[in-house]
Amino acid sequence: MNLASAITSLTNPRVKAAVRLRDRREREATGRTIVDGARELLRALDRGIAIEEAFVCPALVRTTGASEALDRLRACGAAMTEVSAPVLAKVAFGDRSDGVVAVIDVPPDELDTIALPADPLIVVVEAVEKPGNLGAILRTADAAGASAVIAADPRTDLFNPNAIRASLGTIFSVPIAEASTPATIEWLAARSIRPVAARVDAPTLYSEADLRGPLAIVLGSEADGLSAAWDDPRVTSVRIPMLGTADSLNVSVAAAVLLYEAVRQRS
Repeated sequence: MNLASAITSLTNPRVKAAVRLRDRREREATGRTIVDGARELLRALDRGIAIEEAFVCPALVRTTGASEALDRLRACGAAMTEVSAPVLAKVAFGDRSDGVVAVIDVPPDELDTIALPADPLIVVVEAVEKPGNLGAILRTADAAGASAVIAADPRTDLFNPNAIRASLGTIFSVPIAEASTPATIEWLAARSIRPVAARVDAPTLYSEADLRGPLAIVLGSEADGLSAAWDDPRVTSVRIPMLGTADSLNVSVAAAVLLYEAVRQRS
């Protein structure tokens, strides 16, 4: 990188191409997305994600993590472009930046890419709409040692930059897939994985259910809950007690409650 040749124009074609990745349609059309943040980028590199280009503002590289990310980018031969602080702010997907923003190839997210252990613990979230919720669920799934997260009929693209940020980069360490709800149900059945669905009207408390063995914890959207497809004799329903005015928890909080109860029982 050479300061004299740093990109300073917000209308530079490469900058404009990166900025267009703020839009879901552009991400889906190109198969690319944005990673903003040293920790997130390091976790992408750990997984071996292909880096198309990294935009770097040296004056903003102030943390050990950011310096390590730059070293790793150099070591893997990634294309690196020096930019001014205003250009980096334009490319970054929000207000935070560690001085480096990368454009990456979105990794495969088909069900067939998931390799399962002998006793899997999976999270299925249906019709997830908010990238922040998806990211928070991934962060919890990583912490609880979940085998995979499946987004059934999602309403957001899985590698939305806000989901990457909310996950703190764990989206690259937890196996993740996207599929229709019917395909997800049949995939679980074919592998003898028992779905346990969170429903506000379920007769069984989550703490009284058996959460051992090959298991999928299934959660619906906060607005609509789970679809009728989960009214299936193969699915066990449980509820989290709600003792106040609200009738449900944030979906990421519900995922944490159920995952850690499963961890407790399985340990």
